[in-house]
Amino acid sequence: MAVITVDKLCKRYESAATPAVNDVSFTVSDREFMVLLGPSGCGKSTVLRMIAGLEPITSGTVSIDGRVVNQVPAKVRDIAMVFQSYALYPHMTVYDNLAFGLRRRNVEKADIDQRVRVAAAKLELGELLTRKPHALSGGQRQRVALGRAIVREPKVFLFDEPLSNLDAALRVTTRNELIKQQREIGTTSIYVTHDQVEAMTMGDRMCIMNKGEVVQIGRPLEVYRNPADTFVARFLGNPPMNLLGGRLDAKDGRAVVHVAGVAVALPRRTAPSLARHVGHDVIIGIRPEDLYEIPPVGGADEIMRLSARVVAVEPLGAETLLLVALAVSSAISSRSALRNGDRLEIALDTAAIHLFDPAATKAII
Repeated sequence: MAVITVDKLCKRYESAATPAVNDVSFTVSDREFMVLLGPSGCGKSTVLRMIAGLEPITSGTVSIDGRVVNQVPAKVRDIAMVFQSYALYPHMTVYDNLAFGLRRRNVEKADIDQRVRVAAAKLELGELLTRKPHALSGGQRQRVALGRAIVREPKVFLFDEPLSNLDAALRVTTRNELIKQQREIGTTSIYVTHDQVEAMTMGDRMCIMNKGEVVQIGRPLEVYRNPADTFVARFLGNPPMNLLGGRLDAKDGRAVVHVAGVAVALPRRTAPSLARHVGHDVIIGIRPEDLYEIPPVGGADEIMRLSARVVAVEPLGAETLLLVALAVSSAISSRSALRNGDRLEIALDTAAIHLFDPAATKAII
């Protein structure tokens, strides 16, 4: 398979005041599925196109198995790319779409037929080989696009938002199919998306980008639980993390944050790491799922009750979102009977509080 190393990669367009990609570095291990995640315009697709050889590199290097490929033509990098638009030939059957790239490489006819039928069987396209793209659903077309990449048996797969054209239900089933195929094939892969659900469920690791730069790299749950800054904290999570201005003090050997007129004592274990921030303003981060109508069993020492007033109620089926007068949102049971204007006590898990530096926006804890 392959190891991909991106080192200090930059892309600057002549007419732009700032780089589209600035000093991006990461390594994708052999057989790893890496997700590049970020908002539209953050540079993630540009990075992917530079790796593929479709976009000139301003500075920095792209290496595959230790070999710098900056000057290697795209067609000989042994990379297969799956695009958002599928890019299928409308006048060709599914079989011919799958076989086209192999024929261009003068692969033996018998080998082509074997590879096409094996890929078609894996992707459940066996009964569709004689159809043309117009007779396929969106999910089937995406599987054909994936199959066209699979038959080439490349070192690397690159995916550029391949599911964004699908409706919500089809996106879920196609995403699960893609995960299954990648696990079975095991090809080193980089997947670009702005959808946090895709990133959280598909990636072995994810690289979060913003304004052309890498913000944080890590396993999905590690990044979610320990965001490096306020951008990651707000970008991951639906609804996003609540961010509130406050001040950090110390009392009786514990760190205490003052927010919305309330003093919240943090767990004792956090006091040493927060000592140098005492007396300074901070940003307090609270995820909605860490606010409860009914506190969880156990951990009573870490639970604090706050008085609040319901401002808005958003029933979502499995859960209900509340916007309360503390200017935070909370995810509660769908069976709750709370209505706008109701008063309640919400339980806050103080062990789950995040603190950020207001100036640098970087995480303190």
